[in-house]
Amino acid sequence: MTRSSEAHRIGALVQVRIEVPRLSFIKRRPDGRVHFVSPLPTPFNYGSVPDTLSPDGDPLDALVLGPRQRSGSLLEGRVVAVVRFVDGGLEDPKLVVRCDGRPLDRWTHRRIEAFFRVYALAKRFLDRDTGGRGGRFLGIDT
Repeated sequence: MTRSSEAHRIGALVQVRIEVPRLSFIKRRPDGRVHFVSPLPTPFNYGSVPDTLSPDGDPLDALVLGPRQRSGSLLEGRVVAVVRFVDGGLEDPKLVVRCDGRPLDRWTHRRIEAFFRVYALAKRFLDRDTGGRGGRFLGIDT
């Protein structure tokens, strides 16, 4: 296992396994059961960095910008930002990864921020696993 701090670096090259394709509403657990149904489709591909450990005890989350990818795809890209998020009282950072080498532009930064603000509120009301504590969006490091 690699500590998440090694992958957290802006500019780090990481591999991401896609779990939730872009424009999906459903987040599944590793065993395939539904974990969470979002009121909004995710505007990006969502997955995790294999062989890492995030502070919440799960693999480090990552979102991959660009076209829709198939669930299970393994992609390689560079970290262009880190979303600071707290889920159920535990740190749960999310890497923002691009495969095309371009930096994070202002428009995309704003879209990610808007999504995680709404997602944090939705988790408070819809995700029973957090015991009502839900999520908190703390910002984006670039």
